Amino acid sequence: MADKLKLAALADDKPVKITIALPAAVHADLVAYGVCLARESGASEPIEPERLVAPMLAKFLSTDRAFVKMRRKAG
Repeated sequence: MADKLKLAALADDKPVKITIALPAAVHADLVAYGVCLARESGASEPIEPERLVAPMLAKFLSTDRAFVKMRRKAG
């Protein structure tokens, strides 16, 4: 069975622009992830790191059980 990346194809959504500083190692990992995701999805070009941050954060937040539980409690 082949390993699957946690992210699927990226959806187009109206972005909100923010600026962040990343450690070089994290940026390098995002570049590598973009290459892997493009290869897995059949894209002709690597996915830019800045397009990966939002879906990765969304995936993290949706799978953090404590956060989901606290958010539900807060209403």
